[in-house]
Amino acid sequence: MSLTSMSRPLLLAVVLTLPLPSVAAAQHDGGGAPRAASTAPREATQFAFLLGQWELTVTPKVTTLAARIHGAPKLRGSWKAWRAFDGFGIEDELRIVDRSGNPSALNHAMRVYDAAQGRWSQSMLDVYRARLTSATAEWKGSEMIVHSQGSDAEGKPTLQRGRFFAITPTSFSYQNDRSSDNGKSWETEVLRIEARRVAAVAPR
Repeated sequence: MSLTSMSRPLLLAVVLTLPLPSVAAAQHDGGGAPRAASTAPREATQFAFLLGQWELTVTPKVTTLAARIHGAPKLRGSWKAWRAFDGFGIEDELRIVDRSGNPSALNHAMRVYDAAQGRWSQSMLDVYRARLTSATAEWKGSEMIVHSQGSDAEGKPTLQRGRFFAITPTSFSYQNDRSSDNGKSWETEVLRIEARRVAAVAPR
């Protein structure tokens, strides 16, 4: 299996992404659960750095002998993100193609801030494989850290750890790490993305 084809499952951690919080139950007459907040908290802007349109350079980790001889495949892509959910989150789309322009991955994500949990909930659809992946994310210092469960190329369960870092108004980096022993050890930089902003507002 080529690294280009292996890049699709690796991208599940990117972004990354998980189920939206359930809608609060309607209040019953005379009491019941408190009404859910209808105004987005300040923390809901933490993913604002992703808004707009980005041009990507994508580097999967070289793991096969053939790839070590011939080099890692040259992948590129685009990332587009929009404000969504009345300011509680964002929606974004990640596309990756090979050097000939052939599609390699298409992921559509919904990210919403869960004030009750103090973290982000995300759901991401891997369109080409018709799979949904769930994850959580937290802003730590100057980075956004994403955690999820997935599987490797052989279908074995893994933990995935994504990291958005080196964030500026015109660029950011993303790194995906993977653990096959429940977090005891990590294979780092399974996937690396360098993003350069090409537009402040992304077209739908």
